[in-house]
Amino acid sequence: MKKFSTLKRLALVICGVIVTLYLSNASFLARPIGPQPLLVAHRGVAQNFDRTGLTNASCTATRLLPTPHDYLENTIASMRAAFAYGADVVELDIHPTTDGHFAVFHDWTVDCRTNGSGVTREQTLARLQSLDIGYGYTADGGQTYPFRGKGVGLMPSLDEVFTTFPTDKLILNVKSNDPQEGERLAERLAQLTPDRQKQIMVYGGDRPVSVIRDRLPLIQTLWIGRLKTCLVRYVALGWTGYVPTACERSMLMIPANYTAWLWGWPNRCLQRMAAVDTRVFLQANYQGEGFSQGLDDLEQLRTLPKVYSGGIWTDRIDVVGPAIKRHPK
Repeated sequence: MKKFSTLKRLALVICGVIVTLYLSNASFLARPIGPQPLLVAHRGVAQNFDRTGLTNASCTATRLLPTPHDYLENTIASMRAAFAYGADVVELDIHPTTDGHFAVFHDWTVDCRTNGSGVTREQTLARLQSLDIGYGYTADGGQTYPFRGKGVGLMPSLDEVFTTFPTDKLILNVKSNDPQEGERLAERLAQLTPDRQKQIMVYGGDRPVSVIRDRLPLIQTLWIGRLKTCLVRYVALGWTGYVPTACERSMLMIPANYTAWLWGWPNRCLQRMAAVDTRVFLQANYQGEGFSQGLDDLEQLRTLPKVYSGGIWTDRIDVVGPAIKRHPK
């Protein structure tokens, strides 16, 4: 009888622990961190392209798909349109130039999209801005080039972006792993006011982005190694309410098919991350190569929790923005 009572007490303790853990991680007991999702427009409003068999060496400009607009990615016009479509944040790609500026352009070389050639970072800003950034776009294997002649002078500098959008939230993608680029970018971002720095996020190579993180604590940062460390430790220990230091002051890009592993998803998890100055952005399901692509499928968006108030990273803000606005969460 005494052994039975001991087992009964042990069972009650175990049940109590389970109930406590469940309630402490229950999303429905936590308030959303905002009234609706935060939308990130990846490269502004961009042309859509075929991702079949895509590799890091693929020229996406030659994979053009029918897209109902004439905007080219990473341009002032495309960023302005992205905000008009409902973006809360615009992501853009940057490269240092040989004359001390930063050019806004995606590719490591200019060969794919433009009428120029060579490594982007090995050219002056004036040379880059003389190029036609719509030159290489084709949907029919090179028979026609619908944007040729329309992209001359449209590659902006980072300074132009800051001047044009002085109060809008921006995410800067550093395309290299050069620590000297981090030093140069840190010098430029240090010229911004503290309030403006809080509106900027930076991600990319660990060596340059870690410079930004060390020098400018108001700016949220991310690199792939830090993201992996954050997620692995949170999956292992997040049930206790613990948020790993690798998750702090960051921007987390999370594939939608990984959220089931996140303790307290969505509301409790998002609250914990917000408490350590970290933003979470959902992307499409991870397929096994690099970062996942943007969350563009409206059907998949409808499967998100109705109270979801984290970020959504999209390549099609022209589709997702109006849909979220028509059907606010």
